[in-house]
Amino acid sequence: MSASLRILGIDPGLGATGWGVIEVAGSRLVHLANGTIVSNARSSLAQRLVEIETGLLDVLVHHAPTAAAVEQAFVARDAAAALKLGQARAIALLVVARAGLPVAEYAPNRIKKSVVGAGHATKMQIALMVEMLLSGAKPNTEHAADALAIAICHAHWGGADERIAAALLRAGASR
Repeated sequence: MSASLRILGIDPGLGATGWGVIEVAGSRLVHLANGTIVSNARSSLAQRLVEIETGLLDVLVHHAPTAAAVEQAFVARDAAAALKLGQARAIALLVVARAGLPVAEYAPNRIKKSVVGAGHATKMQIALMVEMLLSGAKPNTEHAADALAIAICHAHWGGADERIAAALLRAGASR
């Protein structure tokens, strides 16, 4: 990673989208901000997606991240819930991509393993580790804590998959 990187982590959800911004300076992680964008459950789906978009645009303006990371969707038993989550994820991906930010996506188990050390950590374990890893961070919702965990995961893994794939290609080409 470069000398200083400002990462926006996003935990997408239709009802509540968590966000967290950290700065990476060498091996040091610094908490900058976090919050939760809550959409009005009585509004139409389209209006709720606009509320998420507006909230994320506001985060971009106020915190000027240089990279973004979004949690990948997991397969849910409820198809309607999975579809709504997918729509919220699409808004998150679209907003940061349109802003010109490089965007990474991470599986929930990788995020948990990066922050807690176990792929099946509880929400409480994630929140506690986020507070330990980021001095001064006090996320007010589990969504904000998850978003900070996503940003931490990107700080640890950002670009690693691409570097590994490139190294494997080079190794294969040299044979």
